[in-house]
Amino acid sequence: MAPGHEIAHLAHLQLFTPKLDESVEFFTDFLGLRVVDSDGPDVYLRTWDDYEHHTITLSARKRAGIGRTHLRAASPEALRRRVAALEAAGCGVGWVDGEPGYGPTYVCTDPDGHEFGIYYESDWFTAGDDTRPALKNQAEAYPGVGVGVRRLDHVNFLGRSVEENRDFLVDMLGGQVTEQIVLDDGTVPGSWTTFTNKSYDVVYTRDALGLSGRLHHIAFATDTRADILRACDIALEQGVFIETGPHKHAIQQTFFLYVYEPGGNRIELCNAGARLILAPDWQRVDWTAAERAKGQAWGMKTIESFHTHGTPTVDELALED
Repeated sequence: MAPGHEIAHLAHLQLFTPKLDESVEFFTDFLGLRVVDSDGPDVYLRTWDDYEHHTITLSARKRAGIGRTHLRAASPEALRRRVAALEAAGCGVGWVDGEPGYGPTYVCTDPDGHEFGIYYESDWFTAGDDTRPALKNQAEAYPGVGVGVRRLDHVNFLGRSVEENRDFLVDMLGGQVTEQIVLDDGTVPGSWTTFTNKSYDVVYTRDALGLSGRLHHIAFATDTRADILRACDIALEQGVFIETGPHKHAIQQTFFLYVYEPGGNRIELCNAGARLILAPDWQRVDWTAAERAKGQAWGMKTIESFHTHGTPTVDELALED
């Protein structure tokens, strides 16, 4: 039986960038995050309504890409159960000290090599005088800078085998698959999984280049579609590259905009909060190849770079360490 509801939510993640200063500027001036701490090559930033210490760690590296993705366990007991299951399955790496504001973290990897950190202990964020919100049920004041994204929404990994990674989330971490693409030969090139009542938290899509461990994108949630439309104008003024959108996905019905941050990582702005998975007997939605060939919800065809661009890029992988 799958270990349901052992993971509370997608929490914080680490993003590698070869252009740390420029990436920090993008996350603060364009997205509206705030720097809360730094430690050598690592800069910690938070969205304004995150209850925890930070949301994103930007780490200076030669190559762009995803570092460790952190999940908060639902309880200390749930953490112990997940660690035992991961160790028994041979997926575990071991315990490490948590990042600033977070307790002991158990590191594991999915079949494709993406690294996860699972923890429970967490210091809740306390706003200072300069960031104290007018409403006490809000983590800190609305920044009024850039897009002003509210929270981290989801992460989309690229991988060799979507099925193996999907099953890892379900069997080891208790995820629920809400939608997926099933080709005519029965293989699955894309799968959307949730740990919460959101329609999805983690996505796996097949790496068109046959590589392992890469990132397709991370996504931040906005309050409204209007925020995403305004983001287009802000991107234009700030010279941020828009890859595609604004538009609406057919799968999950997410209203979206995709941009690249200076380090090369793809960032999505999304508004998907209207779709929640409330049914305890949710019936997974499978999309066929013919249905996906129709394009996005309103007919726009998916652009080629959406299938080919991932980080690290092929050129970055060719760099010597």
